[in-house]
Amino acid sequence: MSDLIIIGYDDHDTAKRCYAQVIELQKDRIVDLTGLAVVTVDSDGESHVDTPTRVVSGSAAGGALWGALFGLLFLVPVAGVVLGGALGALFGVLGKVGIDRSFRDRVQSLLGPGKAAVVIMSGQRTEDKFIDALKPFGGQVLKTSLSHEQEKELADELDTE
Repeated sequence: MSDLIIIGYDDHDTAKRCYAQVIELQKDRIVDLTGLAVVTVDSDGESHVDTPTRVVSGSAAGGALWGALFGLLFLVPVAGVVLGGALGALFGVLGKVGIDRSFRDRVQSLLGPGKAAVVIMSGQRTEDKFIDALKPFGGQVLKTSLSHEQEKELADELDTE
């Protein structure tokens, strides 16, 4: 099972400090990351993404899943892309696993001008240590979980595109 955790902040500095803490938690084996990014939005409303190198574990399918989820949550709604058949089918699968339009809208609402979010996709975590380490940063947390079956269904859907 993988969890997608998005923590929204009112300023870039807090998000970047939280992001650095998550990297340390990965090094200390408190969290097993499948994906990690910090998204900042400048005063003009333009998004900027920073992803660390060499923190993502798992298979190529896991990396593809992270990339697809990230793109659909942050890039597609902003770009205003018209949904084709394959992308529409992928949105349908996402909706079945809890990443529906409502969740995507809540993610987008976290990211106004001057705001930022840390996006974490992880398999396993030492939950109490993970929460304790991130608690000082505060923020608004959105979370959804994907079972192994849902991950496989999404990976299969991505593989057909």
